Amino acid sequence: MVILRNKSARIINDNPHMDMKRKFTEHPASVGETYGQHFVSAMSFSVTLLRAAFVCGVHAILPFMFEKTGSRCVTELYDRMVTNRDRRPESAEHEAAA
Repeated sequence: MVILRNKSARIINDNPHMDMKRKFTEHPASVGETYGQHFVSAMSFSVTLLRAAFVCGVHAILPFMFEKTGSRCVTELYDRMVTNRDRRPESAEHEAAA
């Protein structure tokens, strides 16, 4: 096994199976999740976005309906996705930011 470092300081492994696994786990791990946890979170974001798109479309046709629902969906999604997203312990968050 040969381990090299590329320009972005990520470890490159010559084992294609490990590289493929890393592609599926690197980002979820960066926010303190397993692949399965990340999948569930991302799918819930997708459902929220589909709902927001639907209510905004209805609101475009019938402006008296869903007057605040679309913006509320986006605000709640932002809170879930950005503000409260990282599942790592606080000390790991600070280390990653440093």
